[in-house]
Amino acid sequence: MLKRLLVCGVLGVLLIPTKCNEISVCVEDDNDLRVDCRMAPQPSKIDSYEFSWSYGNKEFLINTNVSGSSAEGQFKGKSYVKELKPHGYRLTVINFGDKHPHNTTYMCKITGVPARINVEKDTLARCSAVSVFLERSSYWIVCGLLFLYKTHM
Repeated sequence: MLKRLLVCGVLGVLLIPTKCNEISVCVEDDNDLRVDCRMAPQPSKIDSYEFSWSYGNKEFLINTNVSGSSAEGQFKGKSYVKELKPHGYRLTVINFGDKHPHNTTYMCKITGVPARINVEKDTLARCSAVSVFLERSSYWIVCGLLFLYKTHM
């Protein structure tokens, strides 16, 4: 009985929804830099996005769909943005993973709402299917643990 209460308590804590990171940065296997900005759209507003990074005292616009703004010359033709489901945008900077400055702040704005993350070059993670699966599928992991618990009881 005590074992069941303990397992149910642990599983209950794991099922509590947590806020996922609004922005994440990683380097893909082909050395492309990927920045995911997962922010919910604001009602009654047209989605717009801006991706930029800063280091030192300088901020550089990487990609945007905001009229009147344009990307820095070093990023023109070297980046693209895809829409993520259910919401958000993914920036990919082609062949840029090894040119990452030492200490960089990545920023994104979706419909004017900003998000930022600070990344050091040594801690820039590799994008992998396993990390994406683990990041987005905690409910599947909990269900798998429940299944294993029930079958081995």
